[in-house]
Amino acid sequence: MSTTSGSGSPTTTPITTPTTTITGPTPTGSQIRTVQSPVYHFYLQNSGGVPVLGPESSAALFTIGGTITLNQSNGSELYLNLNTTGTASYQALTFGTTATTTDWGLEGDTIITTSPRQLNFLACATSVSTIYSIYLQTGNDTPAGQSCTLQTIHLPCLC
Repeated sequence: MSTTSGSGSPTTTPITTPTTTITGPTPTGSQIRTVQSPVYHFYLQNSGGVPVLGPESSAALFTIGGTITLNQSNGSELYLNLNTTGTASYQALTFGTTATTTDWGLEGDTIITTSPRQLNFLACATSVSTIYSIYLQTGNDTPAGQSCTLQTIHLPCLC
């Protein structure tokens, strides 16, 4: 996965296939997924502390309000945040023990940021065919050397 450091230079973090081990109470919440090819019904999840899109079998459960909380099987929580330190128009999603992004919201079943309003994300292929890196897109930049598609992310159908 390529992210931008505070200097605007890309850094690389290896991508691993997420695994799920239940050791405590079953977490509650909602899955978050994409709905367009090539990542149709890929789900947001935690891969070694990095938010990625992957198969439903390893999907995480989230609570959504002004923050998005990852509800872990051990009862602890991580917050979905944006790395806003770079100058590129895409921002890496991160997990942290503190909520630094507090303007998440919903339009219907679509996940957005509310200030400013943004609903576009980039899904970028990794070396693992079932795992994609994910970024919030606020303009036209894309991570160098990566094959990315514009996506929106959603709760499962509220039909």
